[in-house]
Amino acid sequence: MRGEESRGVEKLAFQDHYPDDLAHCFGCGKLNERGHRIRSFWDGDETVARFKPEPYHVAVPGYVYGGLIASLIDCHGTGTAMAAGYRAEGREMGSDPPLRYVTASLKVDYLKPTPLGVELEIRGRVKEVKGRKVVSEIALSAEGVVCARGEVVAVQIPSAMLPPDREPRPI
Repeated sequence: MRGEESRGVEKLAFQDHYPDDLAHCFGCGKLNERGHRIRSFWDGDETVARFKPEPYHVAVPGYVYGGLIASLIDCHGTGTAMAAGYRAEGREMGSDPPLRYVTASLKVDYLKPTPLGVELEIRGRVKEVKGRKVVSEIALSAEGVVCARGEVVAVQIPSAMLPPDREPRPI
């Protein structure tokens, strides 16, 4: 169940709204066939994603590699930022001009070893939306136990990172 919502309800994930020319991220890009392809959704005022690590995501036998945990927190945080940005502007996700966020800062605290072989739940809560910046708090759990917490500061993608034919969004 890599990057899939486990409730069986078909709906678009935040990442499905990324413009194709900005949807190649290893963690959350829908167009990266080798990536994690996480899918984040609103769950009330929180955001949620689920991911089941593969056996090769191992740190030591039985436990998840910390870099994977950081990337899940990171990419769920930038997806949360995009969704929060659209909400703050009172717009539907995917409406023009498109919003896309990248990480300005990532802080991860590893609280407990994260077991391999179980589905992980990544939950986010928006802490601040200010201009082009969104700060979110993210918790990663395995079987109901919080194993890591993070804070993601995400900013709207700088114009230098945009494809040459894409106009930067006005500030």
